Amino acid sequence: MTTPRRTRREEFERAFYRFRQNKLAVIGLEIIIFIGFITTFAEFITPYPADATGALHFAQRLQPPSLAHPFGTDDAGDDVLTRVIFGGRVDLSAAILAEAVVLIVGIPLGMIAGYLKGKVGDAIMTTSDIFITIPQLVLALTAISFFTPSITIAILAVSLAGWPWYSRVIEAVVVHVREEKYIEASRMIGKKAHRIIFQDIFPNITSIVIVKASLDTAFFILIISALGFLGVGAQPPTPSWGAALGIARADLPGVWWTSTFPGIFIFIAVLGFTLLGDGLNDALDVRLQ
Repeated sequence: MTTPRRTRREEFERAFYRFRQNKLAVIGLEIIIFIGFITTFAEFITPYPADATGALHFAQRLQPPSLAHPFGTDDAGDDVLTRVIFGGRVDLSAAILAEAVVLIVGIPLGMIAGYLKGKVGDAIMTTSDIFITIPQLVLALTAISFFTPSITIAILAVSLAGWPWYSRVIEAVVVHVREEKYIEASRMIGKKAHRIIFQDIFPNITSIVIVKASLDTAFFILIISALGFLGVGAQPPTPSWGAALGIARADLPGVWWTSTFPGIFIFIAVLGFTLLGDGLNDALDVRLQ
């Protein structure tokens, strides 16, 4: 007889095999590992770690790429390579933290709304629909306008804009899952609603959560960068990809390197998470509407 544990193991092995066969997905994972590695150990990799804290070297300002400064220097004379790598630590951490908050808020609300329905479910979904009608960047900017701009406020603003989309997706899935026979059996033996939601339903929607989390992290990187570009994300001297682009636009088109390299890293990071998400989507056989 096949046990549930053995079935889950076989499903994992099949999914892992399909993922390995997807070369683009593997490339996406490698990109994420690479960026995660260099940003985690930035103090040991970058040539001028002190430049990440806003050191001033006006005698070296706006120098083009060279052996001493592979990505050139910015308007404060800081090494662009150093600030790009440290900026990746800030922006990636912010996107991942925002994703974590969205998961913590959106998943339970979506499961409760999908399982309980009634007035509680309607209230949650109505609130979600109201937030969804507002573009996420606009909603984030509106939330930030009530506070002093900082990376922490940016994370909370992005989370506020992101949780309704999770709750809507999860609610739609749970509405379908709650009609399965094993859920009906749990209800018949008197199992409490909260135990059914988190013990019976949640394990069966984890694949959808994993895929959506990967894809949304790529989107959150873009929003965090956009907020930094507009000057309401990480504040100087904290390095940030978006803030670097916002500052560098004043020097265009002559000084191209101060904006080109942060932009390339944003593109690479978003590409990595997108490829990973698409690969997981195929490997786990998830259909996201």
